[in-house]
Amino acid sequence: MTVSLEQLRRCHVAVDLGAARTRVYVKGPGLVVDEPSVAAVNTRTGSLIAVGALAEQMTGRTPDYIRVVRPVSGGTVVDIDMAQRMLRHLLGEKLRRQLRRKPRLRAAACTPHDSDPLAQRATVETMIGLGARRVELVDTLIAAAVGCGLPVEQPTATMIMVCGAATTQIAVLSLGSIVTAARVPIGGDAIDHAVIQHLRQHHELMLPSQSVRPLQLALSGNGLTPHGPATTEIHGRDVATGLARSVHVDTAAVREALYTPLTSVLDGLGKVLRDCPPDLVADLADRGIMMVGGSALLPGLDQMLRDATGMPVQIADRPDVCSVLGLGAMLDGKVQPMVLNPLAA
Repeated sequence: MTVSLEQLRRCHVAVDLGAARTRVYVKGPGLVVDEPSVAAVNTRTGSLIAVGALAEQMTGRTPDYIRVVRPVSGGTVVDIDMAQRMLRHLLGEKLRRQLRRKPRLRAAACTPHDSDPLAQRATVETMIGLGARRVELVDTLIAAAVGCGLPVEQPTATMIMVCGAATTQIAVLSLGSIVTAARVPIGGDAIDHAVIQHLRQHHELMLPSQSVRPLQLALSGNGLTPHGPATTEIHGRDVATGLARSVHVDTAAVREALYTPLTSVLDGLGKVLRDCPPDLVADLADRGIMMVGGSALLPGLDQMLRDATGMPVQIADRPDVCSVLGLGAMLDGKVQPMVLNPLAA
């Protein structure tokens, strides 16, 4: 762990800036913000119209002078000014007033594994714009492992897979540090895009931007597995005529389209296992893989990983908020480092 637990205990607020959702944990009240990382801006005046869930509902439904933006992409802040404005509105005036009363406000933030210094600097600048005097950066993999209850500080191997909207991060942890890890640029957005392309090419159907995720869940009760209804009725717009149209989609064909982006995830998983020391791989055969992140809820994904690796796969109780809850546990002092007993003289 790059940041000591003692430094994290001094922090007052923890932020998880994700590509899909932004979450804020304040020491004491707990999780206070869990909203989509979206903002709607008036391009004529530059004013902020809406943030969070309301701004996400505006996607694809706005006139020309309103632009819906996502200031975070792949866990990296791409628009610092807009990210600061979005965070201010999500926190609200009352909570910001409470945080300003702290004499030296300290903040902790999640950063993707192996992120470059420029991306880390953008995260720090975003938090400084909120009034933080000092910012501690924690690897998302470690924070998520703590949040889902894995024994991160123990000398045993634990494997975690963070399935985000833009990336999938896989790591083997031991003694509070990352032994080996991989970051695959495939996430929930790539799966959405694969479904959209399949319907456009094979059924000449265009979907509204917000109906793809319900489509995945409606494929069948077991998602990527072949059990369930053979067809699903999908409503969309005809590519040629522009009129509304409904088609019956073969769920087996949609599953085949989803396998293409998921193959890269399996390749990353295999790379992590090959680079892992043999002793730790033996531990993983019993403990298995813990899945966290919003895309981990895709039905049947855990079974696909079981079939590919032969290892047990579990999904965390609250996979979407594990990272920020892990940061919160570190802030509250609930994580204790392993103490080595000195050898007797």
